Amino acid sequence: MARTVTPLTDPKCEAAKPREKDYKLFDGQGLFLLVKASGVKTWRLKYRRPDGREGLATFGNYPALGLRAARARRAEALGQLAVGRDPVDAARQAKADAASARTNTFMAMAEQWHAACALKWSPGHAATVWRNLELHVLPVLGGRPLAELKTRDLMQPLKAVEKRGTLELAGRLRQYITGIMRMAVQHGLIDSNPANDLVGATATRKSTHRPALPLDRLPELLQRIEADSGRALTQHAVSLTLLVFIRSSELRFARWSEIDSGRAMWEIPGQREAIEGVKFSHRGAKMGTPHLVPLSRQTLDLLEQVRQLTGRFDLVFPGDHYHHKPMSENTINKALRRMGYDTKADLCGHGFRTMACSALVESGLWSKDAVERQMSHQERDTVRGAYIHKAEHLQERRLMCQWWADYLDANRQQHVTPYDFAHRWEVVGNVVPVNFGKAG
Repeated sequence: MARTVTPLTDPKCEAAKPREKDYKLFDGQGLFLLVKASGVKTWRLKYRRPDGREGLATFGNYPALGLRAARARRAEALGQLAVGRDPVDAARQAKADAASARTNTFMAMAEQWHAACALKWSPGHAATVWRNLELHVLPVLGGRPLAELKTRDLMQPLKAVEKRGTLELAGRLRQYITGIMRMAVQHGLIDSNPANDLVGATATRKSTHRPALPLDRLPELLQRIEADSGRALTQHAVSLTLLVFIRSSELRFARWSEIDSGRAMWEIPGQREAIEGVKFSHRGAKMGTPHLVPLSRQTLDLLEQVRQLTGRFDLVFPGDHYHHKPMSENTINKALRRMGYDTKADLCGHGFRTMACSALVESGLWSKDAVERQMSHQERDTVRGAYIHKAEHLQERRLMCQWWADYLDANRQQHVTPYDFAHRWEVVGNVVPVNFGKAG
């Protein structure tokens, strides 16, 4: 017959005095208070493990853990046993999970993610990404265990940035957070990515296209460039931008060492040597890989004029006051404003790229791959992109760049459509292979 146990009371627990040997005060259902000879009183639970062996769990010392709390721990342990879990094993696992949570924080994963991504980023971009995380994300999320982060937690830094009106930054931070949490999933630290539900959580600024003139206004533009009253070097910079339709940073940070007049080729590196004190001067071609720009006869003539002015310097277009620093990022647009154009509504330097692309496509002469490659656009299909990058369509692009320069010359007095000029250009003996007009 089972022994009847009288439940303990707080006064009885408190009154228990140490003896020569340790002894136990039982509360029932396996719970007892072990009173040690040293005077320490410890709550323990004797139980039968799921595999049938005897088990012993220690809950804590009295009075720090009172009678009511000890009984609650007993109830929890008996509940675990009822579903086949050993309470001691469960406690060990909980302790390990807590230690893991302290180690597996958002900060630790952010550092791993950034280190992995930095291998394919430029040093400048990597520094910018980490700086943005340090300023806007890590103060809020850095010390938080990954396992406890919910979508609403991840939204907090984004909403703070959005509230300040920096919507583009909020969008970039969302991408960073999503990447960090994705890596946590891949490492088995969390089961799913709560950042996936951040899509649409912040407002986005309505995209605006860079203004460009319609092609029928090319004669007007060319005449205004020729009549510009600014510095000769600035006039040459505007003309060269129109001829080769490269991006602003690709032009501003250009070195003479990149231009091979003998081969009629300009090779813009993926990354340039940074100029001390000049922001973003490490930038090369936009996609981070070398970009080849075939040079037409007109471009070579123009570069020779520029060389007379700056050939003794490293930079093709140095600034007004210091030859070791590039011209201002506002130089081209300032010149266009001087010519009478509103650079927010009529035409900006980047708009030259739009005009060139439109003419090349409308001519019907050139394959899509060749146009995209010369525009240095990123190919979203990575397999197709690798093929295009390797093939490069260089011979076609040489003809294409010469056609564009000739087309500009043809429009100096009156407008000629790209299609009409394409027909005229072929008639006068410029042979274009028949497959150039088809996608590769």
